[in-house]
Parts: sequence; structure tokens; C-alpha cells
Amino acid sequence: MTIQQAQQQVDDWIKTFGVRYFSELTNLAILTEEVGELARIMARTYGDQSFKKSDLSKNLSDEMADVLWVLICLANQTGVNLTDALQKNFEKKTIRDKERHKNNTKLK
Repeated sequence: MTIQQAQQQVDDWIKTFGVRYFSELTNLAILTEEVGELARIMARTYGDQSFKKSDLSKNLSDEMADVLWVLICLANQTGVNLTDALQKNFEKKTIRDKERHKNNTKLK
């Protein structure tokens, strides 16, 4: 699936099953919540925190997909083509950072 196809599938799902998009500010709050849930799983899986019983049913890939879903919703609502945006972001990072990370002694 391409990013554009994902944007279209999310839009189709919202229009078929979701009635309508939540407001942009509501979706921003939901995105923040989903990122928090992802952070919780990351902290327990790769960090120093131990799992709580309530965390055991959480799934890393599902939490990442939740973040992606809401990000796609926001892109659709605001008219952002994520394929174009990602390509432009690669170009920006390449120009800005092409030597920066290679010269970072902390990464060696």
C-alpha cells in the first residue's frame, strides 16, 4: 500500500463507518494520546519500566498503526498530501544534514 492509497482508504473508511472526521483539534488531542500509548509500550519494552497488567494486552505494532491512522486523518482534513510532504522532508533533511550526522562524534 502506498501512502496515497492509505490516505484514500482512511478517507473511505471514515465516510463509510465513521460518519465524519472528528474536528482537527480533537484529532490532534487523539494523536497526542496515541503517541503517549506508544511511548508507554516503548518505555516498558525497551526502557527501564516494568509492565503493568493493563499494559500486557497492548501491542507495539497496533499502537504505531493508531498513531499513523490519526496522522493520516489530520493530513486528509487539512489537505496535506503525505507522499509529497515526505518527499520534500527527505530533500530538506538531505540538504541540511548530509554531513551533520557523519561528523557527530556521539554517533561513532
